[in-house]
Amino acid sequence: MTRKLLTGNGAAALGARLAATDYIPAFPITPQTEIIETISGWIDQGEMDARMVTMESEHSMVTAAAAAAASGIRVFSATSSQGLLYGMEMLYTVSGWRAPFVLVNVSRGLASPITLEPDHNDIMSARDSGFLQVHCSTCQEVLDSTLMAFRLAEDKRIRLPVIVNMDGFYLSFTREPVEVPDPETARRFVGNYDPENIRFRASSPVSQAVAVLGGVPYSYFRYETHLAAQNGLTVYGELSREFAKQFGREYSAIEAYQCDDADIVFVMLGSFATKARAAVDQLRKAGNKVGLLRPRLLRPFPAEMFRILLAGVSGVAVIDQNISMGMGGVLHSELAGALYGHPHAPPQLLSFIGGLGGRNISLEEFFEIADVTRNAVAQKQTPPPRLLYTEQELREMRKLQAVASVEREELNNSGRVKND
Repeated sequence: MTRKLLTGNGAAALGARLAATDYIPAFPITPQTEIIETISGWIDQGEMDARMVTMESEHSMVTAAAAAAASGIRVFSATSSQGLLYGMEMLYTVSGWRAPFVLVNVSRGLASPITLEPDHNDIMSARDSGFLQVHCSTCQEVLDSTLMAFRLAEDKRIRLPVIVNMDGFYLSFTREPVEVPDPETARRFVGNYDPENIRFRASSPVSQAVAVLGGVPYSYFRYETHLAAQNGLTVYGELSREFAKQFGREYSAIEAYQCDDADIVFVMLGSFATKARAAVDQLRKAGNKVGLLRPRLLRPFPAEMFRILLAGVSGVAVIDQNISMGMGGVLHSELAGALYGHPHAPPQLLSFIGGLGGRNISLEEFFEIADVTRNAVAQKQTPPPRLLYTEQELREMRKLQAVASVEREELNNSGRVKND
């Protein structure tokens, strides 16, 4: 095992290489492009025995990935943001094919307005597609999760594609020390892809009419896919223990930090949860019993583990880096559903929305979140979802809007003069 400085993108690419991926259909998009550029360089230099094909769109990319997986080879691809949405039709389709492959998504805020910075609306939009989802907070976790994702996808109890998600820029372009396993050890862990009952062969093409099913068989196959996804909880637990035994790093479905005696718990996804972790340390120093839960698995959703970890907690603050228009935070809604009716559920479950478009969440805001949650517990009243936004930021926005209004008026006046 060696230690290297890698970006999140570099770690994802290395994971695909160590897993002995056979085929990489690709299409560039910021901030993901470094992944496919890195792999392309290795293939060109003869350091990776694989084939890469640049497609004309993410729609074709996802289709090609699943078709190749259905022929019995190991497949990897990557995308981000609008690219994930461009391929959305095929996400639902190929999960129904039960075609196992790994797709890395580098989260980026969705238009409009346009941003290159991260939030989670792109990946949240895919949560019902049939793809399993693993969320990472460090470059080390990106590498390790990519290796584990191949095992997860290809397990006979699952046979579904897996998305490994990381935050754009904050993780994709951040260099961190990463423990890199030697190729032989990594290869033994991932193993060979056994396609088993996959019969499609590109060398012997056949034409078969598309089956248009009624409700009875359609319901059967959709629920069968759901049950396969649920198997991911068991399989992921097994893989986590095996990976820990092999490499010394264990990845539970939910990472718990300082939760043993906590009366208030933060819940967050992704790399921004490292900010929450640092805030928990400072809150503890100030005498506050605060903890953090960071789910790695979003699909399948580890509902029972959440129930166990949050039993006896007074208040929970879910900090969503996404917003479901007209509803609020997606993770908050999912956790509320999982806890509803449970006898030991926390009495207060609060929703905070922050980090949209990569906006920073400050230490002071984490202290405020803890205070608001503590007050809700004391008053036994849950406030509505709250956007993390400062008075200073609002004043700056008002100034920008005023400038834009003046410029728009000047343009309108200029147009009227010309028309006259």
